[in-house]
Amino acid sequence: MNMIRRTQIVIATSAAAFALAACGAKEDTTVGQKLDGAIEQTQQAAASTQADLQVAATEMKREGEAAMDSVSDSAIDLAITAKVKAALAADDQLSAVGINVDTLNAVVSLHGPAPTVEAAERATVLAKAVSGVSEVKNMLTVAGKS
Repeated sequence: MNMIRRTQIVIATSAAAFALAACGAKEDTTVGQKLDGAIEQTQQAAASTQADLQVAATEMKREGEAAMDSVSDSAIDLAITAKVKAALAADDQLSAVGINVDTLNAVVSLHGPAPTVEAAERATVLAKAVSGVSEVKNMLTVAGKS
C-alpha cells in the first residue's frame, strides 16, 4: 500500500509541476517585449487619434466656410434691403408709404400699401435697379384694391 500511495503522490506532483510549467510558458515575455508591445499599442493609438483629428479638422474647416458663406450672404441681403428702402424713401409717391422690404438670397419681397397701381409698379422698378437684386416679388396692395 505504501507503493500505491507513493505512486499517487508522484502522479499528483507531476501533474502540479506540468500545470505550473504550462502556466509559466504563457508568461515568458521579457520586460523588453512587454515594453515593445506597449510602445506599439501607443503608436497605433496615436496614429488613430491623428487620423480622427484630421477628419475633425477637415469637418470644422468645412463648417467654418459654410458659416462664413452664410454670414456673407446675410450681409449682402442686409445691404440690398437698406439700398431698396433708401430708393423707396427717395421717391415722392412712396416715401410716406410704409413698405416692408425683405431680402433673402438677393430676392427682394415688397409688402404693404401703395397709393396707386403706378406707385406699386414704380416700387418694383426702383427695387430692380438696386445692384445685387436678382428678383423682386411685389406683394404691395393698392388702396381700395385687394
